[in-house]
Amino acid sequence: MAKRSLFSEKLGRPVAPYCHVAVAGGLGFVSGMLSVDLSTGKPVFDDIQSQTTRILDNMTLLLEDLGWTLKDIAKVTIFLTDMGDFGAVNEVYGRYFADEPPARSCIQVAALPLGADIEIEAIIGTG
Repeated sequence: MAKRSLFSEKLGRPVAPYCHVAVAGGLGFVSGMLSVDLSTGKPVFDDIQSQTTRILDNMTLLLEDLGWTLKDIAKVTIFLTDMGDFGAVNEVYGRYFADEPPARSCIQVAALPLGADIEIEAIIGTG
């Protein structure tokens, strides 16, 4: 099975050795995204709702740039450093996935890169 590594110039090149989306076997695997201000390329870790909004806005932009939309997402995984943020994240998340939401997992982790509070990854159907 051939794998393709895709990048969006709108998001800029990743700062580590990974691609924005890897496509293989009819699925697209969106790398975990942190709350990054695309105008500066710098992470912004303000309140959890703002971080969630920024991540999902950036994911929307990424998918649209590569020819997909949020509706193509089959599975989302949310990583939180504090499960106490679950309700606030759901409030924002629900605005992006109101109709036919994808399958989802939400996991509390000890830490995330750069001190982030939330990271979101997704799997899209490409076929």
